[in-house]
Amino acid sequence: MKVTQAVFGVFHHFELAHQLQRRGHLQKIYSTWPWARIKREGLPRELVRCFPLLHTADYLLARTRFYPSAISAKMNQWNALGFDRWTRRVIAPCDAFIAISGAGLLTGQKVQAAGGKFICDRGSTHQRYQEQVVAEEYRRWGVPLVTPADHILRREEAIYSLADAITVPSNVARRSFLAMGVAPEKVHVIPYGVRLDKFKLIEPPAADRFDVLFAGQISLRKGIPYLLQAFHRLRHPHKSLTLVGGVQDELRPLLAKLPTEDVTFTGSLPQPELARRMSCSHVLVLPSVEEGFGMVMAQAMATGCPVIASDATGVEHLFADGQAGFIFPSRDVDTLAKRLQQLADDPALRQRMSAAALERVRHLGGWDNYGDLWDELLHRLTGCPKDPA
Repeated sequence: MKVTQAVFGVFHHFELAHQLQRRGHLQKIYSTWPWARIKREGLPRELVRCFPLLHTADYLLARTRFYPSAISAKMNQWNALGFDRWTRRVIAPCDAFIAISGAGLLTGQKVQAAGGKFICDRGSTHQRYQEQVVAEEYRRWGVPLVTPADHILRREEAIYSLADAITVPSNVARRSFLAMGVAPEKVHVIPYGVRLDKFKLIEPPAADRFDVLFAGQISLRKGIPYLLQAFHRLRHPHKSLTLVGGVQDELRPLLAKLPTEDVTFTGSLPQPELARRMSCSHVLVLPSVEEGFGMVMAQAMATGCPVIASDATGVEHLFADGQAGFIFPSRDVDTLAKRLQQLADDPALRQRMSAAALERVRHLGGWDNYGDLWDELLHRLTGCPKDPA
């Protein structure tokens, strides 16, 4: 079986590429990052092709102070269209073409015309559902929302319609597609894995403190106001909340009105430092109101850090409520504050959850289970026979 992938940047697609390569399926992976960035992913150069000009230019311009959002949006559109036209031109015949959501509309048509299968790999909820949830959240907090360009939704839904299958990382994401009218048999759940070589117990938490960690974009979509409110209610003589990630510009005025005592914003951190912070934190909180699957949850669990996550994060694929952490209803500040206090007041409970987190992640087996599920789906879709054991 020959499988080709297309991805903007990296995301989780290079983990999938390694799994496909191990099984002898990977024909090529296309990316919009340059080889100078991609080579660290560890794939042989002959399996990777790059279309880096537009994405790299957008990335570099975004690091300056003189890059209007309208120009950035247009650059993103050009990148998606240009990448798709390029992959359509260079792709070789294959049994399956897996493109990250937003990519592959034209290329998928070409693959299908030659008898192959086109799979849309969507890391979040359905685009229309996502836009509705995010718009509601902005209204709740009175924050002006820059509505995504219409062409994004049109392209996404055209891809969903064309694709032979849509893969998502959680039941939360799958339910969003069903709610938007997509046929249930078309949407397949394949939860993400975790790099056990990079995320592991390094430094235990301090016994006389209660340190809370968040990792991700500091945004309304991630439920940051609810976390700040809940943490403010937490009673502990030596508490801290560290938020790792970039702050979305439209959230800054609201942050000035929210409680931020004992809160530290670090910006983005290198992965080794993030792993260390997870290891020495008492709990990681992911309070998202919309999420496909928060990979930081499994990463934290691999370091022995319990997790408190909203029911919008896909956490049910990792543990049941009360096992390696707690699951709370999205936007429910009262329950989140109660669970934080429960862990702060009961070190023995935290230790049991830490042990359960480590055991659960070991059972999941890094990214191997993810690769097994993909292998099964690809054989079923393409009809290609499995190699004899």
